[in-house]
Amino acid sequence: MIKFGPSGNSESFYAMGYKHTEQAAKYVRDFGLDCFEYSFGRGVNMSEAKAVSIGEAFREEGVEISVHAPYFINFANPADEAAQKSYGYVLDSAKFLKLFGGKRLVFHPAAQGKATREDAVALTEERLKVLRDYIYLNGYEDLYFCPEVMGKLAQIGTLEEVVRLCKIDPVFVPCVDFGHLNAREQGSLKTVDDYKSRLEYMISELGFDRVKNFHVHFSKIMYGGKGEIKHLTFADEVYGPEFGPLAVALKQLKLEPYIVSESDGTQAEDARAMKAIYNSVG
Repeated sequence: MIKFGPSGNSESFYAMGYKHTEQAAKYVRDFGLDCFEYSFGRGVNMSEAKAVSIGEAFREEGVEISVHAPYFINFANPADEAAQKSYGYVLDSAKFLKLFGGKRLVFHPAAQGKATREDAVALTEERLKVLRDYIYLNGYEDLYFCPEVMGKLAQIGTLEEVVRLCKIDPVFVPCVDFGHLNAREQGSLKTVDDYKSRLEYMISELGFDRVKNFHVHFSKIMYGGKGEIKHLTFADEVYGPEFGPLAVALKQLKLEPYIVSESDGTQAEDARAMKAIYNSVG
């Protein structure tokens, strides 16, 4: 079943007097939403007791929770020591995802650095094979690990690169950030067919069953010649992409992803807007 929700807490969460992540469960449910993404962006710094408490709150409200692993993961770093840290960031995030009672973990694959593009992608691919082995060794194979389509040209994470990485093992499921894709492709997403061609490509490469419930990040994003500059809100009328054509494409292809709004301060409001748009599409 398709799900909509915010990444982190909107400005309105705090304006309503809420403070704690446990309270986000009711806040999200009161918005009529279905999911929530917790970010460990700056590191996994949480007690196990707190994670269990958060998990119980979301379970009581019937809201699914996912996590975003630390932003400084880079599986193309040539130093093995740095790669070991990246494995640790993913596995630590997976541990807390389990304590939350969630199933989905999003991570940034890599940065190109000084290597050629192909060398950087190939090294990332080899490192994700090692990550796969760690995932199974730690008993996390019941979770989904979602390499993300990235917004800056210097980052590893074109749609094609993410699909290539997901071919390693079924534990890897694409996280398609359509704002990032639109930014790195300089405004490429405008029509239903623009979205459908990307979705059909994923289905042809990975199969319908693996793509049906893929992970989505969505927001409007300002971009320049090097790709992403900053996240915007749905109020922006200059940069895209628009959600309406994606909603049509998803319905036509019978896809039911987990859709997370990453708008700048209006995540819950814009997630609710996306849900309304989706429900209005015939």
